[in-house]
Amino acid sequence: MTGQPMLTIIAAVLVCALLLGAWLIGTANRLMRLHVRTDAAWAAAEAALGRRAVVARAVAAAGLLPETEADALRAAAERAESVPREEREQAENELTRLLGLVQRSALPAELVEELGDAEQRVVIARRVHNDAVRDTLTQRRRRVVRWCRLAGTAAQPSYLEIAEPELTGQLARYRRSARVLLVDAGARVLLFNGHDPARKDAGIWFTVGGEVEAGEELRGAACRELREETGLELSGDRLVGPVWRRRAQFPWDGELMASDEWFFLAHLRDTTGETVPAEALSARIDTSGFTAMERDSIDGHRWWTLPQLRDTDETVYPEQLAVFLPPLLDNGWDGRLRAIS
Repeated sequence: MTGQPMLTIIAAVLVCALLLGAWLIGTANRLMRLHVRTDAAWAAAEAALGRRAVVARAVAAAGLLPETEADALRAAAERAESVPREEREQAENELTRLLGLVQRSALPAELVEELGDAEQRVVIARRVHNDAVRDTLTQRRRRVVRWCRLAGTAAQPSYLEIAEPELTGQLARYRRSARVLLVDAGARVLLFNGHDPARKDAGIWFTVGGEVEAGEELRGAACRELREETGLELSGDRLVGPVWRRRAQFPWDGELMASDEWFFLAHLRDTTGETVPAEALSARIDTSGFTAMERDSIDGHRWWTLPQLRDTDETVYPEQLAVFLPPLLDNGWDGRLRAIS
């Protein structure tokens, strides 16, 4: 083949190559901008976390907390600022936990306001960072990016998986709760069915647990709630976690609630480790320890399988229970506190 046809083919190939090259360059540039955005978001998150640590140290130094609590808070703030990136999430979660224990009514109003602002900035910065990471990872997973190695030597970004701090101030009542994911040998989880006393027509399913009493530790509260609501006695060392933290706002009995819920995992087996029929397990549940409010608002209980959780149209809280529980049961807890909705 010679002459004009050959020139036409060569020209067409060159045009296609130029178009392909321009498209690849554009894709690479977009990926580079996403990485820049992710780096900037991480810098903003680090700044927000750093400011929170500074305010936490100010709270510890105010002389208004018990000495042991102030020392623990100060140490947690210093550790959160100094640990390497791979240990940052655990350190920040510990700081979040300790700040959640602070009785803010004992602090000066200006310090409460500064702490609340610092925590709000952490929430916003974390969400912006994770949105940037999501978009970057989505782009990096595209076949053309992987096949042509358009990411180059750029490190793959990772999500900032920390439990969000409690944000209060605009709600009528704040409640801190300890909850238990009670699971049998057949990977069934116990849920209670109940309703808002002000709306008896709206039934919901929820885990064992309830409000932490004044001066009570989370693990101790979880064991107490388990005993009162099921009649089952489990020692604190049988509880794994807390594995999840859930922050929610909802109406209850005519008032708006801000709920800060900490979830523990507990496995229930018979003495041989064999699966027990659901009917036999239900017979073991003793609800005679219910409070008056629980007797008025809880209608029954049931052991749920994982497929039932995935397929139900009924309202189940936490909403992500069917998503987060299977990997927790399959792989065990990795020691990281995760935020759940």
